[in-house]
Amino acid sequence: MIPLGGAAGRVAGLVLAAGAGRRYGGPKAPVFLGPALRVLRDGGCDPIIAVLGAGARRTRAVVDLAGVQVVDNPGWAEGMASSLRLGLSTAARLPEVSAVCVHLVDMPGVSALAVARLLAQAHASCLTRACYDGEPGHPVVLGRDHWAEIIETTRGDQGARAYLRRHAGHVTAVECGDVAGGYDIDER
Repeated sequence: MIPLGGAAGRVAGLVLAAGAGRRYGGPKAPVFLGPALRVLRDGGCDPIIAVLGAGARRTRAVVDLAGVQVVDNPGWAEGMASSLRLGLSTAARLPEVSAVCVHLVDMPGVSALAVARLLAQAHASCLTRACYDGEPGHPVVLGRDHWAEIIETTRGDQGARAYLRRHAGHVTAVECGDVAGGYDIDER
């Protein structure tokens, strides 16, 4: 495990893994959730939360979820925002957690080193996101001070994108292109 460095409080890892993966041909969680959990854990996140939806039964059958707080999202078809809201609401019940590192299940190029870089900037009022060659990407670290408004305002399949845009002056970009890849997997 990589040490947290300057992080204040604990940072939860939150994997959004509820989608149906239509372009992929089926849910991605059974294939990519294990590595995503490992990257967050090895990068210093504790605890780890995974939001499941489509394919949850299969995911539970094939992925080692020991030590992971698994949350089922019955509204997964609404889009990514419903999973983000559910994950943040779950983290809000953990008083020792000051921030969450939001990771998308289908981003196998993200490394534990990238997560650790983001966590080094984490605190309750942070908005921090990974960048790859200057382009914003994931993971994103959201400080506890922002959770209530994000839960209240996020809708659809955009996650916290609109919130981060509205607060662009407070977002810290952390370049991770030298230690990770910001690509996602949409097709088999």
